[in-house]
Amino acid sequence: MLPVVEAPLHRIDASLVIDAALTERWLVAFLRDELIERRRISKAVLGLSGGIDSAVVAYLCARALGPENVHAIRMPYRTSSADSLGDAQRVVDALGINVETIEITDAVEGYLRAAGDPDPRRRGNVMARMRMLVLFDQSARLSALPIGTGNKTERLMGYFTWHADDTPPVNPIGDLYKTQVWALARHLGVPLQIIDKPPSADLEANQTDEGDMGVTYLTADRILSQILAGYRDEQIAAVGFDPREIGLVRRRIEGTHWKRHLPTTALVSGTAINEFYLRPVDY
Repeated sequence: MLPVVEAPLHRIDASLVIDAALTERWLVAFLRDELIERRRISKAVLGLSGGIDSAVVAYLCARALGPENVHAIRMPYRTSSADSLGDAQRVVDALGINVETIEITDAVEGYLRAAGDPDPRRRGNVMARMRMLVLFDQSARLSALPIGTGNKTERLMGYFTWHADDTPPVNPIGDLYKTQVWALARHLGVPLQIIDKPPSADLEANQTDEGDMGVTYLTADRILSQILAGYRDEQIAAVGFDPREIGLVRRRIEGTHWKRHLPTTALVSGTAINEFYLRPVDY
């Protein structure tokens, strides 16, 4: 339970401002430490969708490990936007990283033919999980660590597929709101075509993130930052936010907590993993 704050709200936009240069240095150092120092792994593999989040992660990995040690995997489905492949290629060309394209249509359709008549949500979840299956298998082939590309806004709003998007063991942008990812992308030099296009999970035709969530990223980030600071809904509404949007964001956080929680273990001892037996560095 977050503490309730009685003081007036701090400046909302200021709370989301980042020092992009410092953030870059910190995240590059984070990647080097997590891969090279802690795991003795020198290579990274990531799914490169053509969107801004995976583009930013590719830039960070290239600077942390060297472009020759970064492997980008493009995983289109038959309904994927052709622009996504092109935008992913812009990142590859700009950085000089390794790239492979692995079409997932046959694998997804092979399962779905035996799974009944899936609705769009189920189909999208299968696509997302198939991409993660490919990514982890490629990590074994390449001796590379899978790197996550989910941002803080998506994670708090539950806008990701469980056991898919948020599965990789290391995520350099998981504590950055979407608007902060945009700011970092501009600093890193991500192509403007990628920065300026509407974010989309690209699991359905004409899909956009903001259309799915029912609120813009900018509004969501502003509300989320105040909720996490401990302000009540009525306090947030008092400075001009739409109560409907506040309620939407609040319900998203509270209704998707299970997605951000490790598997719940039935306790039969005093040393249950993830429940009582917690160590800063596990065996």
